[in-house]
Amino acid sequence: MKSPILEDLITLTEHHRAACKPYSNYCDTINPIRKRPESLADIPFLPVRAFKDFDLLSVTDSEVFKIMMSSGTSGARSRIYVDRETAQLQTRTLTAIFGETFGKIRSPMLVIDRAATVNDRNHFSARTAAVNGFSIMAHDRCFALDDDMTLNLPRIIEFIEKHNGKRIFVFGFTFLIWQHFCNSLCAENLKLPLENSFLLHGGGWKKLESEKVSNTQFKETITALTGCNDIRNYYGMVEQTGTIFIECTEGLLHASAWSDVLARDIQTHEPLPHGKVGLLEVFSTIQKSYPGHALLTEDVGVTRDASACNCGHRGTIVEVHGRLPAAEVRGCSDAYN
Repeated sequence: MKSPILEDLITLTEHHRAACKPYSNYCDTINPIRKRPESLADIPFLPVRAFKDFDLLSVTDSEVFKIMMSSGTSGARSRIYVDRETAQLQTRTLTAIFGETFGKIRSPMLVIDRAATVNDRNHFSARTAAVNGFSIMAHDRCFALDDDMTLNLPRIIEFIEKHNGKRIFVFGFTFLIWQHFCNSLCAENLKLPLENSFLLHGGGWKKLESEKVSNTQFKETITALTGCNDIRNYYGMVEQTGTIFIECTEGLLHASAWSDVLARDIQTHEPLPHGKVGLLEVFSTIQKSYPGHALLTEDVGVTRDASACNCGHRGTIVEVHGRLPAAEVRGCSDAYN
């Protein structure tokens, strides 16, 4: 079945070919015949690593509103050039996806991170982008960690008491939540009254897997320590800010109306049918200022048709199994110093 966003992706491909010379040269090399794409697999894919090695932008330098940077433990970091139009599209899209899952009412926000994460307003890291992006759906933001990454319990308790009876939005990167929130509460033998909260988290699974922490164990621990039962994981990256894949009530990650996904053979890069393990390629319709609309990631996983889930969401399902063994470790919460 043809993807509902195919025509938008074709339009974006032509836009970036006309506006970004390095991208145009790349497309001419891998697709010299320039046939009109008939499916997602025919859209020229750009390896996500390209943003580490090249400055790829489809706007003038004067139109750049902000530069977003990927996280990483070593080597180069992706540089994503965003103009005001793309920034607005990112905000509107993220707000819509969030609203479909949690509702459109703005909630008090408890961020499992330190305030220093959002201080740089010019060069945005993945964590900066995520915290600020989700903050638009919230109010009265409270940072749970001090600058040295220790849990500030008095501040958290004061915040919870201030918003007694309200639905609190808890957000953070997966590994930070586990290491600095869950482990600290366990060490103090404390439980927090967050039964009326909902928690959204993403990134950092690589370190949790090394500690043999599963998604189920993560959720059960959060519930035991806080009483929170609405816990959702999401899959996203700074290179496609805005179009996240969010976990449904059945525990599966779905593409949104602005995104899609397919898997490619790790060796040949040929497209794979649903259920076959391969490299994940992610698509997004909102990247206007840089050619980030069709990216071959370094993540391994499978896709499934939306009909395989009972939640009713119509977006393609993606299951992320992990990073390619040879890929650089760059998880958003795997590097926070």
